Amino acid sequence: MRIGLMSSTVGSPTATLDDIVQEAKTAERDGFSLFIVANIFGHDAIGALTVVGRETERIELMTGVVPMHPRHPIAIAQQALTASAASGGRFRLGIGLSHQIVIENMLGLSYTRHAAYTREYLEVLAPLLSGQPCSFQGEFFKVQAQLAAGGASDVSVLVAALGPRMLKVTGELAAGTITWMTGVKTLDGFTVPTLRAAASEAGRPEPRVIAGLPIALSSNADKAREIAANAFQMYGTLPSYRAMLDREGAAGPADVAIVGDESALRGMLGRLRDAGVTDFLAAPFPAEEGAIARTTELLKSEL
Repeated sequence: MRIGLMSSTVGSPTATLDDIVQEAKTAERDGFSLFIVANIFGHDAIGALTVVGRETERIELMTGVVPMHPRHPIAIAQQALTASAASGGRFRLGIGLSHQIVIENMLGLSYTRHAAYTREYLEVLAPLLSGQPCSFQGEFFKVQAQLAAGGASDVSVLVAALGPRMLKVTGELAAGTITWMTGVKTLDGFTVPTLRAAASEAGRPEPRVIAGLPIALSSNADKAREIAANAFQMYGTLPSYRAMLDREGAAGPADVAIVGDESALRGMLGRLRDAGVTDFLAAPFPAEEGAIARTTELLKSEL
């Protein structure tokens, strides 16, 4: 199981591109395999990773994730191919549906028929990202196009798929999934087998499963969970994450956060590995003074 890091600066209103670049360079220097930037309400994640790609040499770069609805597949394909060219082929595109509160309330777009929309989006996106022409006539998209970006490699697509229909579409048409706030019991008993079965039925390679969770090395696990409950509270209110927490039997995000001493953290990493997680996406948080640095050192020892 590979271990990657989630950018912690991208969500800060004072973070600069230099801050994101430095985070990525540090993650690369420390030996992490993957650096993921979320697309929130600041720097554009694909644009930021295009810059990062010019400043790093080895580490895999991925968005986690870019909402599909605001960007036509042709537009996002152009951006992804540009990021691939800038990084020497190390860029991977993570996309997702986002949330109703964002797509409908903020952007005024329709947020219905998720799986059908995602299927068409991926069917348009896939050929464009591999340099092939796209000729597609569907309900949501009608596309006749082809892209060519010199220096770009084929770009793998991963989808933030949580529910059964989204996992099926993802297994059939994408390289894997990126989860957030999905606990190990759900990953083991639902996410991984559902995704693998869909990929197998479609004759595709075994998919990647990138599981993102908060993590903190702490001498006081109960206190760490209290801090996690406050820091990640909003994720328990968003329906897609709430459904995964309910499936896990978790009251809130704090119950799926990975906290405790070294033995507890190593044990949970082992459980994720055994569940079929191919990449653990770590989101260290300050459960106590010095926790982020100590957590990062423990993760480095697991590389």
